[in-house]
Amino acid sequence: SSGINAEWPLRPGDSWMGIDSKQLQEYNRLTPSSGAVVAAPVSGGSSNAAEIKQGVRQVVGCKDPSSGRVGLSVESINKGVFVSYVAQDSIAAKAGLRFGDQILQINGESVAGWSKSKTIEFLKKADPAHIKFAVRDRPFERTITCVKDSAGCIGFRFKKAKINAIVKDSSAARNGMLTDHFLVEIDGQNIVGLSDEKILKIIKSKDRTITVTVMPEFVYDHMVKHLGSSLKKHMDHSVPSEM
Repeated sequence: SSGINAEWPLRPGDSWMGIDSKQLQEYNRLTPSSGAVVAAPVSGGSSNAAEIKQGVRQVVGCKDPSSGRVGLSVESINKGVFVSYVAQDSIAAKAGLRFGDQILQINGESVAGWSKSKTIEFLKKADPAHIKFAVRDRPFERTITCVKDSAGCIGFRFKKAKINAIVKDSSAARNGMLTDHFLVEIDGQNIVGLSDEKILKIIKSKDRTITVTVMPEFVYDHMVKHLGSSLKKHMDHSVPSEM
C-alpha cells in the first residue's frame, strides 16, 4: 500500500527536511490548506517502559515444554550477539527479552564473538528448565520523547517504518529525530514487522507526549535480514507494563 496514507499529513507552511519537491507536490494535493502549529519540545517525561537502562541485567527463563523452544532468534553484529526476534506469548517475551537486546552471557558462558549458529546451537543444548541470560538493554537504540501539536502530529514522516522526513522546528526535530532510522518501539511497545497503518494507529492512540524508539538503518537491516514475513507476523507486539 502507499506510504502516503500511513504517514503524518504534510500541511502548507510546514518546512520538511529530507523530502523532495515531487513528494511535496503530492502532499500539497492531498492535504487541506491550514497553517502548521508546532509544539515545543518536551524535556524528560519518557515512558518507563521505553527507557533504555544502563548496566547489565539478568533474565531467567526456560524452554516451552511443548515446543522445546525459548522463543527467540539472534543476529551477530560486531562480535556481539543481539536479540532479533521474540515470539509472541513465548517464554522469552514473558521473561522480558526485547528486540535489540545484547546477550552477553548464557548460563555463565560469554557469547562475545559467537556466531548466530553457535548461539542457537548452545541454546538447543541448554538445560530446558533453567536458562540464565546476562543482557545489556538495547545498545543500538535510542529514545526520543516528543509532544504532539494541536493537529496530533509530532513532526516526522515514515514509510515502511523508516523515517524519511522531519518537519523543521517540530518537536521531533528539536528532540533529535534523524532520518534513515527505523521506528522499533512506541512507548516501549515493539512495532517491528507491523504495517505503517498499524504503527500510525498506535501513535494516534497515545497521549500528547509520546516516546519513540529508533534504530539506525544499517543496524536494523542486519537485524531483520533473516526474518521472513511469517516471523514478523508472530513477533511479540504486546503492550509493556510500566517498570
